[in-house]
Amino acid sequence: MTTTISSCLPAKTFLLLDSSKTNLINRNALATKKKKNGYNNRLKQQTFHQHICKAQLVLTELAPATSAVYGAILLGGGLFAYSKSNSKGSLIGGVSGGAIMATAYYLMQSPETKSFGDALAFGSAFLFSSVFVIRLVASRKLIPSGPLLGLSVGALVVFISAYMQDKV
Repeated sequence: MTTTISSCLPAKTFLLLDSSKTNLINRNALATKKKKNGYNNRLKQQTFHQHICKAQLVLTELAPATSAVYGAILLGGGLFAYSKSNSKGSLIGGVSGGAIMATAYYLMQSPETKSFGDALAFGSAFLFSSVFVIRLVASRKLIPSGPLLGLSVGALVVFISAYMQDKV
């Protein structure tokens, strides 16, 4: 029986994953169980392998680039919508989204303000995801709300992953 220690979680809450039963057991709860039920011998015989969640680390490193690209797409989309249909709402949304993402990108460059930049980017992506869901439901047209919703949700995943990794 092989047990892996997952470090995708904050350092204080390492969980042990029993591969035969796929049960998650809190490390502290396991230590108290060991003392009460005599699990010491069984645990000494188990092999522990440290597993680093590389996907989460890659997403964390992509947050600044995602912020820059997402902001540029929002700005470009707002300008395009304004040029095609004189939509002032799209222009305001695109310019403000681009400005917020530029601010988040700037904040992500410094280790002291990185978590604030990640939180700002996450909040903005959440807001734009909500707006694009509302537009998709109201208009029932897949273009342009559908792809922008998918892009916003993808950015949301990157930013929440980066924010959670910064909190560790």
